[in-house]
Amino acid sequence: MWSTVSSTPGQSELVRQSWSRSAAHRVDPAGRPGRTQLSPDELHNRRAHSPLTDLIPIARALLLGENARDGDALVALGDADGTLLWVEGDHDLRDAAESMSFMPGTDWSEAAVGTSAPGTALALERPVRVHHGEHFASAAKSWSCLAVPLRDPETGTVLGVLDLTDRTGDIRTHGERLLIATAYALQQELLVRRLREKAATPHRSAPVLAPDATPSGTPSLDVLGRDLGVLRGPTGKARLSARHAEILTLLAWHPQGLTAERLADLLYERKAPLVTLRAEIVRLRRVLAEVGISTLATRPYRLDPELDTDVRRVLCLLDRGAHRRALSAFTGDVLPSSRAPGILTIREQVRERLRESLLTGAAVEPLLEFARGPHGIDDLEIWRMCLHLLPACSPRRAGVLREINRITRELDSQVRV
Repeated sequence: MWSTVSSTPGQSELVRQSWSRSAAHRVDPAGRPGRTQLSPDELHNRRAHSPLTDLIPIARALLLGENARDGDALVALGDADGTLLWVEGDHDLRDAAESMSFMPGTDWSEAAVGTSAPGTALALERPVRVHHGEHFASAAKSWSCLAVPLRDPETGTVLGVLDLTDRTGDIRTHGERLLIATAYALQQELLVRRLREKAATPHRSAPVLAPDATPSGTPSLDVLGRDLGVLRGPTGKARLSARHAEILTLLAWHPQGLTAERLADLLYERKAPLVTLRAEIVRLRRVLAEVGISTLATRPYRLDPELDTDVRRVLCLLDRGAHRRALSAFTGDVLPSSRAPGILTIREQVRERLRESLLTGAAVEPLLEFARGPHGIDDLEIWRMCLHLLPACSPRRAGVLREINRITRELDSQVRV
């Protein structure tokens, strides 16, 4: 059941695969792990929305019940992207672990720190143990760790990772069965809570949130995968015309503002008189007022306050290395039918940011998801990276090779023509 990342005979292939993936992600073994650090507010928000919320006391009690007094082990819970959300245990040991950035808010995915129990367990979706020098990062080589993925008890989807870490390596002898039993207990706790919630409201529909206003009044704009944008303000919601969606998207992309001339250049395929743009702005102001957004500044045109767009949220997730969440939030191209020059540029930049972020930092699962979608299905480089990151024993390699061969044949036929 356990995959040992080790250089001992019989296990060297697994460590070579993990180290090869780490090198492909351009992880610096001499650098300090945890290249991505959440701010306190981001960590609080991530914890609050995690399906693993409130499970850490159970994990701590089961895993550190006897060890906590001696301070020889830490227990950690991370999300499906590899970000550590909770790290519990002896205070002095936690301080020592922070020297390698093993602390809440840091990214411990394989793409971020290389071979480690939590990151490699998520990459392989199975239990993993890593001992001392088997770590890819030099800063982690004096530590040993065990980790097991945590799954949704109903769907089997990976929700996060449970990790047990120490400095002595003693956990290798007594911690493996305990860690798997604890993971099972946590998953059953999730199931029990879910059943209780369903039983508490057996004949009531789920509460419907009023679609007419945004939480806390924050103005937002959704333009991914839709031709008519949806604008939400403090007092309501509006479905925008194609032109109004283009204008707001351009202004949100350029928060410093745009002159009337520049906005017109980005908006119209053919040169149009400024009076045409100004007429659209007048009509747009009425729509903004209907949803409680009263300020569209002029000279230059700019939004005050700025809009929280679904485009910005995807890019922020990519910047944090949350590739699975970014893919889930990326519901399609920016205003896919728009031919406005500025929108075409934004659309291409968002596509390229998504692709490059996945190629340089994502684990194999998000890459495969992207490869099977409309933007990756014919991308030879994406499929080759999937093949490179998949373990040699993975049965999915055959399907990836078929796609690589298909694309190669199509490219060859185009060259011959």
